[in-house]
Amino acid sequence: MKSCLIVDDSKVIRKVARHILETMQFDVAEAADGKEALDHCAQTTPDVILLDWNMPIMSGMDFLRAYRSSVASPMAKVIFCTTENGIGHIKAAIDAGADEYVMKPFDRETLEAKLQIVGCI
Repeated sequence: MKSCLIVDDSKVIRKVARHILETMQFDVAEAADGKEALDHCAQTTPDVILLDWNMPIMSGMDFLRAYRSSVASPMAKVIFCTTENGIGHIKAAIDAGADEYVMKPFDRETLEAKLQIVGCI
């Protein structure tokens, strides 16, 4: 079974994403900020990480830079899920190591398409 870590400070977004992913047969874990996500990734490597941009304690960009600079291998695929839709934000995310980018709010079809693009389904 594929695994996914949802990193978002919104309980509602985590709940919606969890429901979608579990119907797609993913084993799902959650983190409320980047620091919690790094701690999780130090213990286990998910197949894919759905990552929010704006979070307290450690932002999505700070998490992504720290995660990609770690020596952990194999690395998870990272899909930014955010309301930040400017081309500058998308370019910054890809440059920092994101594999794909999806806008909130998203639905099952959109998320499924992104997961196919990064090779997780």
